[in-house]
Amino acid sequence: MYTVLVVDDIVENIDVLTGILKADYHIKAATNGKTALKVAQKTLPDLILLDIMMPEMDGYEVCAALQKNPVTKAIPVIFVTARDQVVDEVGGFEAGAVDYINKPINPVITKARIKTHIALSDQKKALEIQVTEKTKEIHETRLEIIRKLGRAAEYKDNDTGLHVERMSRYAYLIAKAYGLNEHLSDLLLNASPMHDIGKIGVPDTVLKKPGKLNEEEWRIMAEHTRIGGRIIGESKTELLSMAKIVAEQHHEKWNGKGYPEQLKKTEIHLFARLTAIADVFDALTSKRPYKEAWTTEDAVALIKNEKGRHFDPKGVDAFMAALPGIMEIKNNFSE
Repeated sequence: MYTVLVVDDIVENIDVLTGILKADYHIKAATNGKTALKVAQKTLPDLILLDIMMPEMDGYEVCAALQKNPVTKAIPVIFVTARDQVVDEVGGFEAGAVDYINKPINPVITKARIKTHIALSDQKKALEIQVTEKTKEIHETRLEIIRKLGRAAEYKDNDTGLHVERMSRYAYLIAKAYGLNEHLSDLLLNASPMHDIGKIGVPDTVLKKPGKLNEEEWRIMAEHTRIGGRIIGESKTELLSMAKIVAEQHHEKWNGKGYPEQLKKTEIHLFARLTAIADVFDALTSKRPYKEAWTTEDAVALIKNEKGRHFDPKGVDAFMAALPGIMEIKNNFSE
């Protein structure tokens, strides 16, 4: 059974409406605006019948306050007014009301309008749920595609493709330890898998060469950062914009000796600085065509030694703070 909140400073008027509606609805009542706001906040009625002319806080003010509160904003409000009152209907609708009912109350009209507006409210809620679910589905699909593209690039020089799974989770933990909020940490988690998407454009003769790269081969390899930026391209979405930055900047170094733009310190986006630490740690501790896997101790020692040179000093501190969680991820996603 739906709940209707009746607000009127005259008790007899509340009694009249209660008598008309009690067979079909749960009735809540308030005799002033402040009480009405508290009851609405606490009980979340399905509809509010609101008298306009009340002392201290009139119906327009109550309706406006309901609209400002995210908790009560969606509750439909029908104003109740005497026929001989001068009513500012435009102002009432601007305040958020959905309809008017005149006194003296006509039971048939009152019931019909309440039923109509509750039904409309239900339809609106159902539509909002559908939109939310569809938006979530689109977002999750986008994330899945991004992760799959990241893994596709990784398969070029790693048979399992687990590097992106590990390093993106490392990056998330480092971001949290760095002090980033959940939204930004989660954004990095989902943007960082695209960091090496540009490897798709690097020839296998260079990417999988077991020995040291010569100068020309190194130039070709370094180009994967720019290729990655071009593959992702410009986007209005926050996720893809961050993915592009990470792809382009994750090989820059704190001391300005990285590539491709020789950015230094905070010229490098924070997401790229944190991704660099996660990427290097996983690359060092993973077997590649050109090297054996390093021990965790040796990899950690190198990252600490590169603090203030290759890596953001605060980022290294965050890495060390997150290391227990990083090791757990490393074990759970081993090759």
